[in-house]
Amino acid sequence: MRGKNQKLKLLYLSKIMQEQTDDTHALTMPQIIKELAKYDIEAQRKSVYDDLRALSDFGIEILDYRVGYQTFYYCGARDFELAELHIIADAIASSKFITAKKSKDLIKKIEHMASNYDAKLIDRDVYVSNRVKNMNESILYTVDAIQNAIADNHKIKFQYFSWNIKGEMQLRHDGAFYNISPWALLWDDENYYLVGYDEKVDDFKHYRVDKMLKTSELDENRKGATKFRKLDKDVYTKKHFRMFGGKDERVTLLCKNEMANVIIDQFGRESTFIKVDDEHFRARVDVIVSDQFLGWIIALGGDVVIEGPENVKERLVELIRINMDKY
Repeated sequence: MRGKNQKLKLLYLSKIMQEQTDDTHALTMPQIIKELAKYDIEAQRKSVYDDLRALSDFGIEILDYRVGYQTFYYCGARDFELAELHIIADAIASSKFITAKKSKDLIKKIEHMASNYDAKLIDRDVYVSNRVKNMNESILYTVDAIQNAIADNHKIKFQYFSWNIKGEMQLRHDGAFYNISPWALLWDDENYYLVGYDEKVDDFKHYRVDKMLKTSELDENRKGATKFRKLDKDVYTKKHFRMFGGKDERVTLLCKNEMANVIIDQFGRESTFIKVDDEHFRARVDVIVSDQFLGWIIALGGDVVIEGPENVKERLVELIRINMDKY
């Protein structure tokens, strides 16, 4: 009597080859037949040869090599190389945006894209558990709601919160819902942000996605399309230093030459550089001036100095004075 799972033979064969073989691990024909038998599938050599060819024709590359009188079969090229899976897993593990629990779940799913042997190399549990991670478990549902609303050209509503000194969620605006037209999701400084149009102020605002709660799609069309077409998302991210708010300014910086990498990393290669002397250059950058931006300047220890405008210089001096008084 033939095995009860005979109709699933090709599917199980694909599973066996993708999970148990790779560039350094292979199976002989008797071993493949034995593995199929574990799934209650009876197989003959000739039919397995045909099935392996069918898998290759379908796009699951099956290769073979001989050692003496034995032929070994293994799964070759995959959708993702092991190095690529490492990068994806490490990005998920290091992301503060994704909770520790969801990070582990996602990495386990990624492991299924590799053989059982390579999956062990991808495991990054120790890195996930030792990093500061987000605590908002609903974050992926929030992202899904935002993406669906963007695709449907609809507004969304949500509550927004901050953490208080007790480590508790504290709703902003007394828990009132924000009514926003979502236009883009941006990633900056290890956090995920929604860029949305607020009709009340006729301008764009950004919100930390992990601080959004009860996000849902509304049956209202989005507003702000004309303004969004004029919005350069890359420039928006660069100008909003660490995505904090403030006044939009063109700031002139006097920098030591070794600071060129730092300025380009932060503001991009489009920044205007002018040679001052053999040791310095001048950079003009467009930035939303916030205390976080000024703190970044201070942290550079005099290697980058604000030359203008005067109101920004005065604000920096005031920030230094306030902090000096506290110490």
